[in-house]
Amino acid sequence: MSLNIIFMGTPEFSVPTLRSLIDAGHKVRAVYTQPPRPGGRRGLDLQKSPVHQAAELLGLPVFTPVNFKDADERQRFRDLNADVAVVVAYGLLLPEAILTGTRLGCYNGHASLLPRWRGAAPIQRAIMAGDTKTGMMVMKMDKGLDTGPVALTREVEIGETMTSGELHDRLMLAGAKAMAEAMNKLEHDELPLTAQPSEGVLYAAKIDKGETRIDFGKPAADVHNHIRGLSPFPGAWFEADIAGRPERIKVLGSELAEGNGASGHVLTDDLVIACASGAVRLTKLQKAGGKPLAAADFLRGTPIAPGTVFASEQN
Repeated sequence: MSLNIIFMGTPEFSVPTLRSLIDAGHKVRAVYTQPPRPGGRRGLDLQKSPVHQAAELLGLPVFTPVNFKDADERQRFRDLNADVAVVVAYGLLLPEAILTGTRLGCYNGHASLLPRWRGAAPIQRAIMAGDTKTGMMVMKMDKGLDTGPVALTREVEIGETMTSGELHDRLMLAGAKAMAEAMNKLEHDELPLTAQPSEGVLYAAKIDKGETRIDFGKPAADVHNHIRGLSPFPGAWFEADIAGRPERIKVLGSELAEGNGASGHVLTDDLVIACASGAVRLTKLQKAGGKPLAAADFLRGTPIAPGTVFASEQN
């Protein structure tokens, strides 16, 4: 016996879960994903999502509705006669007609320890807040934003220098295993549901480009968390006077360091930067149009001498 599943997801983060459900012996009746988007070098080519590409390789039918407002679209979903829908980073709000359109409802794989970090950017926000642990949760979806009862939890530690990219990959694999386990329990009517607590709710707002500039006027721990929380995308950045002109430089890696001085001042020749309290060492940098480089390699092509000041004012 196995479950008939509708899978709904879009980015690379969702792909291992799709594969894990198939490997567990379940039948995926259809895959829903975001429509192809403009991409390529000039942005003229329509590119299918990672889930779309994976589904085609697996020989699965793929649907890409813009939304579920159309009655025919909702009916097509119901006509699949699935036992359950599995949702991982799909990117569309699901109306009640979809949430109740399968026999057992919709189950979501969410990358936080709910109710902390409901919303769009839980991985980045957890690191930016200095959290030392997070996790994947399988929850049964309701009409609220990540408010449904929790079925299964898998915690993941957040290391002191871990970036959002590294945490993304760990949670991606943990989530695939957790969802396969949850669906196997659901198949045998052994999946418990526990309501989320009303205390400790935090919302993980989408990352805005206006918050990506590094403010060295903050404590070193906050600066470090900001840098790694935005690495590798969209990337935290500072502006410096390089060869007589201002240049924007992304920072993709950092660590806490010894040192004190006026905020934004370069203290050493290996890029220790003073913050409001303490200091950070920049370990991986990228110029506009260039490749990410370790700090030593970056400095060979772009010398930054001690005493240089990185402005902290926001645009």
